[in-house]
This record gives sequence, C-alpha cells and structure tokens, in this order.
Amino acid sequence: MTTPLGQVQAFYTAARSADAVGLAKLLHPGFEAHTAPGMPCGAGGAFHGPDEALGRIWGAVYQEFETVPYPETWQETSDGTFVVTGHYRGTARSTGRAYEAEFVHLWRVADDKLSWLHQYTDTTRWNEALTPIERV
Repeated sequence: MTTPLGQVQAFYTAARSADAVGLAKLLHPGFEAHTAPGMPCGAGGAFHGPDEALGRIWGAVYQEFETVPYPETWQETSDGTFVVTGHYRGTARSTGRAYEAEFVHLWRVADDKLSWLHQYTDTTRWNEALTPIERV
C-alpha cells in the first residue's frame, strides 16, 4: 500500500514523463479537479472524473505545451490535505516561447488514489507563451 504522500509524489513523476496511463492509474473514480480560471486550452475550471481531467486538463495542456511541473515544497495539513508549491516550466509548441509560472496544488487522497486537486497558477505566464512575438 502506497502512502498518501507517495500517491501525490507519483503524480509529479508521471507528469514529468507525460505518462497518461500512469496518471490515470493514480486517479480515484470520483476524482475532482478545480484548475485556475484563465488557463489556456480550456483547461481552467471544474472537472469531474479521471477521463475528463485527463482529456480536458492534462491532455489539452500537453497538446499545446512541452511542460513539466517542478514541485519544491510539500506540506501535509491537519486534515490530510497536501499543499505542494513549485513552478511549471516549459515551451508553447505553437510559438516556441518559453514560460515559467508558479503553482500551488492542494491534493486529497481517498482509497489510495488521488481524489481531489485544486490548482492555483499564474495563467498570464501560460497565455503569454502562446502569443506570437511580434517582429518589427
């Protein structure tokens, strides 16, 4: 049996390698995600279930970006929520523009699976990377 912290850490391992099968195995059937409004690719908002999260969040993002989340701090709260802070770093595929955006992820684990995510990030950085550089 994996620990709740181990499940959260496994998410970042799978995300670093864009392992959709690995991500799917980590998600609870009742998984809920709340991502930052303003995320590009339609990836901002509330998503229910592993399939919707995989397709409309991570699938959409990986289609538009070569990106990796780099977790930096980990904290478990008294109610069992994990708070992870870090940075996303990557490049928009359509423009070649690099970006870096801070994040805070709040995670909950149930039945040895990731059951809930609330994501905060600087969506301006993501959207700027998608904007072509004007040449003079």
